[in-house]
Amino acid sequence: MKFYKSLLLIPVLFFTLTSAAAVEQMSVEKNAVLNIDDCVNLALQNSPKIKKARYNYGISKGNVGIAKSGYFPTLGIGTGYNLTDTHTNRMNSNSKLYTAEASINQLIWNFGKTNANIRMQNFNRIASLYNFEDVVLDTIFNVKTNYYGVLAAKSTMDINKANVEINERNYQRTKAFFDEGIKSKIDLVNAEVNLSDSKVSLVNSEKLYQNAIVQLNNSMYVAFAPEYEIENTETFNFKNNFAPVTLERIDEKPDLSVTPDDVDNAFLTAQAEKINILENYQFQPFPYTFEEAVKIAYKNRPDLKAFDATLGAMKESLKYTKREYLPELSARAGYGYRDQYSTNSFNAGLNISSSVNIKGQKHKIDNAKYQVKIAENEIDQAKQDIYFEVQNLYINMAQYEKQIPLLAVKVRQTLENFELADGRYAVGLGDYIELQDAKVNYNNAQVNYVQTVYNYNVARANLEKAIALPQSNTTSIEDKK
Repeated sequence: MKFYKSLLLIPVLFFTLTSAAAVEQMSVEKNAVLNIDDCVNLALQNSPKIKKARYNYGISKGNVGIAKSGYFPTLGIGTGYNLTDTHTNRMNSNSKLYTAEASINQLIWNFGKTNANIRMQNFNRIASLYNFEDVVLDTIFNVKTNYYGVLAAKSTMDINKANVEINERNYQRTKAFFDEGIKSKIDLVNAEVNLSDSKVSLVNSEKLYQNAIVQLNNSMYVAFAPEYEIENTETFNFKNNFAPVTLERIDEKPDLSVTPDDVDNAFLTAQAEKINILENYQFQPFPYTFEEAVKIAYKNRPDLKAFDATLGAMKESLKYTKREYLPELSARAGYGYRDQYSTNSFNAGLNISSSVNIKGQKHKIDNAKYQVKIAENEIDQAKQDIYFEVQNLYINMAQYEKQIPLLAVKVRQTLENFELADGRYAVGLGDYIELQDAKVNYNNAQVNYVQTVYNYNVARANLEKAIALPQSNTTSIEDKK
């Protein structure tokens, strides 16, 4: 895997991803060459959503510690100085009193209420952990989708650039034919119109390409990115291996309205040349059947695991609520000192107490039972939703897998038809409309092919996300679940 060497020199790469501390933003070095894994790594380090999920997990761990603190003793300490000054008709008196006290309280047993609270908070911690993993998945596949978007937009822009060149050559040849009296004025006007249309399509594709770059940079949380390049992927491996990514000349406004200059030998300038963007495109089909994909989703989906953890938390909450009827057994010891008469005192005691509103507690228990039912229902609904989500995404991806080879054949066929039409037009056998139709069909076939490859990659990425397919590049919180 080719990695952008310049980024290896950035000190921030030594930062440990598992730290809950603030992370310095990573940037892109000018002229770096990034592959899809590099872009994912940038997003994982820069994403404020991941940082927030990590911080929320830290809070949930703290709540577990707070729950466990119920078994630890409570220390109390106090001191005071009291001055009393009394005046009556018969006498005046005053006193000064200094006191100091210390105490310790220890819970001995509360019939499992603290244990239930600890387990409830631990399930909440697990749910927070899986929520973190869900945010990580969203981040990874958002980058992948936008990465494919740049590749698709760049390929479409290249096709439209080549189409402009074809129309420029065709205009030059048609003008030469017109000057010689071989073709009519209408053919020349049509050639000018088609050239203008191709330039409009090019401008639009350039806009879409720049928008795709913005989306990719945004998904990596990299602002003010310099010019860099991205590599093809295994499933998006067009001939041009690198796609330049830049917005440095975003405000340029070149004049595209002028027609091409006259050239010598204009009769020989127009050729139905093959655009090599799509040469030797191959990909490996998705390796799992639909049934296998559903099983993987049920096993890996972090949101489903979070629902399971929430159910566990609700069950422990029900136990805790039921046990609030039961008393608490605790021990207390204290020491006191008063400087008046140098009084020292020590006390110790064992207490058992309970205080509960019976009617209110009954409704609390009923509510806790409903919370358990709601959590169980959420799991059932999630499994149903996951099944149909995977099914829908699998159908979409499989359809694009079938379309890609068919569209590849169509590109070759429309190229052959364009070559024939161009040859007929060059020797005066074909008309301009036939030539133009063949050229438009060839250009549209390529654009549709690129769009289908993009749609396939997005559909595949969405399916991988839906089943939470393990990723080679990710980040995690180092903690046992």
